[in-house]
Amino acid sequence: MSLRLIVSILMIMTGIGLAMIAYQLVAPAKPAVIAGGFNGPVSPLEVGYIVAAHPLPAGTLVRDEDFGLKNVQPGKLPPNAIADLPENRAMLRGALIRGYLDDGQMITLGDILRPRDRGFLAAVLEPGTRAVSVGVDAVTGVSGLIWPGDRVDVILTQEMERNTAPLARRVLSETVLTNVRVIAIDQDIVRDSKPGAAANGRVARTVTVQVANDQAERITVAQQLGHISLAIRAIDNPSPEQPDQSTLFSGDVSPALSKAGEPAGAKVQLIEGDKRSEVTFQ
Repeated sequence: MSLRLIVSILMIMTGIGLAMIAYQLVAPAKPAVIAGGFNGPVSPLEVGYIVAAHPLPAGTLVRDEDFGLKNVQPGKLPPNAIADLPENRAMLRGALIRGYLDDGQMITLGDILRPRDRGFLAAVLEPGTRAVSVGVDAVTGVSGLIWPGDRVDVILTQEMERNTAPLARRVLSETVLTNVRVIAIDQDIVRDSKPGAAANGRVARTVTVQVANDQAERITVAQQLGHISLAIRAIDNPSPEQPDQSTLFSGDVSPALSKAGEPAGAKVQLIEGDKRSEVTFQ
């Protein structure tokens, strides 16, 4: 092969390589896909706004799974639409739906009442009920494991006067309210987005429950009488509206205390000849 032919082949190959590089530089780039939104990736040429992921009845306290996403061109964003941004999703979490929203319907600020909005707690309450707060600690509040939406029993424990009550009946406990709905823990009206808050040192100071009008006075008096504890009920364990009126005394729990209050039996000395014995009559 002649030198001229070799040089010609090299020049052709170099030209093809330069042509391919030039094509890559001028060819239109494929649109990149970025993460974002609730229902999948969003093109950088589009913007997303928040919609209902499924039908939301009035009174719903929305969670992340209740939010959907619709993508449109930037210039076609509907008026009053809430853009799909992390701060907007955080703002909507736990909000109250004012009126029914259909599947895919756009959510606007007029459709919701946010947890920090005035009148939110009153809107959360069912008709004919009140909200009453109960002071708790790590023990009486079930180690901080009670959440808004749970159902609890309210138990009162009190100690009677030492001079008037026998030892077996000095401490008593009774259930004053049954199956009441927890609507807030401290100032949180929705479940904590980061589980394990109690394990990280956050223990509730107050628990707010929803009660009927007559129950509000009952729980207020109970807090003045003695120590209030909350007991969580199972989700699938319905109970009657009225609590069990039975009272449990200290002697019912401790047999030793019940016996301590019994009067001692009479003792009689029996003498039979040179033998003596003592008999106790109960």
